[in-house]
Amino acid sequence: MKYTDIPLKTKLSVVVPCYNEEQTLEKSVERVRKIADDNLKLEIIIVDDQSKDNSYTIAKSLETKYSNIITYKHEKNQGKGAALRTGFQHATGEFVAVHDADLEYDPMELRKLLIPMINGDADVVLGSRFLSDGAHRVLYYWHSIGNRFLTTLSNMFTDLNLTDMETCYKVFKREVIQKIRIEENRFGFEPEIVAKIAQMRLRIYEMGISYFGRTYEEGKKIGARDGFRALYCIFRYNANKAPLPIQFLFYLFIGGTAAIINLMIFLGLFTSNILVEASAPIAFIVAAGVNYYLSIKLLFRHKAKWNAPMEILIYGLVVIFAALADLFLTKLFLGLNLPASFSKLIATGIVFIINFLGRKYIVFPEKASGPWKPQNK
Repeated sequence: MKYTDIPLKTKLSVVVPCYNEEQTLEKSVERVRKIADDNLKLEIIIVDDQSKDNSYTIAKSLETKYSNIITYKHEKNQGKGAALRTGFQHATGEFVAVHDADLEYDPMELRKLLIPMINGDADVVLGSRFLSDGAHRVLYYWHSIGNRFLTTLSNMFTDLNLTDMETCYKVFKREVIQKIRIEENRFGFEPEIVAKIAQMRLRIYEMGISYFGRTYEEGKKIGARDGFRALYCIFRYNANKAPLPIQFLFYLFIGGTAAIINLMIFLGLFTSNILVEASAPIAFIVAAGVNYYLSIKLLFRHKAKWNAPMEILIYGLVVIFAALADLFLTKLFLGLNLPASFSKLIATGIVFIINFLGRKYIVFPEKASGPWKPQNK
């Protein structure tokens, strides 16, 4: 038996996001259809993301021609992630794969990506363009450097050792992908989905695939904006589950921003002859608001455990405790005849650690991801 032979009768849903792909869509879908055989039944779901060319017309003609093709259309352009979200919702196969409407990937390789899942070894299989000894078009050196950087950064947060986080070819068990709430509308889908399958502690495999990359003149769409969004998504969807040292580094930015605001407001009030008993708490409370906003925006997922009112109440109690500590320490250092700015800076540094621990373990407590799902024996 060849490694691409499907050992059992299986249905695969292939989701094809499409935006302005009239030149390649029909050929791409025809290539997908050729991977079917007696054991592999296909469902092809084309999601047109409000193309401005004839892509949707071509998709509808394919739907009319073949009974296993279903077409959906967005009323406004949203992005690849949104198209995939629509396709995943309508998938009915035991397994679900992503296939772009261009010709950069060889659909026949989806067959080999299915094998570890059909055999019961994997829940998700990713195709890596950097593990294969097959054909690989040589293009865009700096793109490859950016890809490897983003993959490495993603691995640091997820504790995976992937070689190609940004790959298009991702194959899932249907119950896995339909359980995940996809939030990203554009190419941020890639780091988001990797973060979420890692947090589910699934059995994730990676296999080499060939790659026939295209140029921007040929229709390539991903750009620098998407690279920065991917960077944001790695932080956004992994930070709440990241190891403690990495979370602390995140909080250095959050707490550092709040501390600067705290210091500036305090000095402004104190030098205006407002008593330290008033200026220190006012500055601290304003900074605490900034801290809370950045914490739920960048580091901790909102309402990780508590409902919103309880979360704010607990946060308020932690702030009050930290504010009292801040006031006590500031007055203590001022009493030692230290300069006001130096006194406030030392107090802020100590309270910074109190703040981080309070938010991590009291305000935004979250269960660890737990152990990885074991292999079948």
